[in-house]
Amino acid sequence: MKHILLAAAFFFAAAPAYAAHWNVDYAKSKLGFTATWSKQPFTAQFKSWKAAIDFDPADLAHAKADVAIALTSEASSGGDEFDDAIKGAQGFAVAQFATAHFVTTGFRATGGNGYVATGTLSLHGVTKPVTLPFTLTITGKIAHMVGTAALLRTDYGVGQATTDPVAHEVTVNIDITAVQQ
Repeated sequence: MKHILLAAAFFFAAAPAYAAHWNVDYAKSKLGFTATWSKQPFTAQFKSWKAAIDFDPADLAHAKADVAIALTSEASSGGDEFDDAIKGAQGFAVAQFATAHFVTTGFRATGGNGYVATGTLSLHGVTKPVTLPFTLTITGKIAHMVGTAALLRTDYGVGQATTDPVAHEVTVNIDITAVQQ
C-alpha cells in the first residue's frame, strides 16, 4: 500500500501544470490599431478574430495565447475610402494575405497587475518578434486585459516605404474580456 501511495504522489507531482483556459467574450472585447493617416489619427477595429488563451498569473511558464485575425474584417471609423485602401494592395493586401497571426513565446510579470507577453506576429507574409505590455485584472472568473504594441508597418511590407500619407508607426490596441473555463 505504501508503494501505491508513493507512486500516486510521484504521478501527480510529475504531471505537467496547465494554466487556466479563458474564453474570450467577443461582444465585450476589441482588437484594432491606430495609425497616423494624412497627419490625423486613424483608428480601426477588426470584426472577426479568434483567441485561444491559457493564463495563470501564478504559472506563467505554462501560459500561452494564439490569436488569428481576419484582416478582411477590418472596420474603420474613416469611411469606405480608408477601408478600401487598408484592405487593398498598398495596405494589408487581403486578397493575398487574409489573416494575421500572433503566437506568444513567453510571459513575464512586471509588478502589480502588469505583464509583458513576447511572441511572433505573422502579417503580410512576414513573421517578426513582438513585445506586448499589458495590464490584467482578474475578478472571480472574469479577466480584463488591456495592452498596446508598437509596430512599424514597413517591417511587414505593408504599404509604401514613405510616410505620406500613412506614418510607419502603428499601435495595436487590445482590450479583452474573458471568462475562465
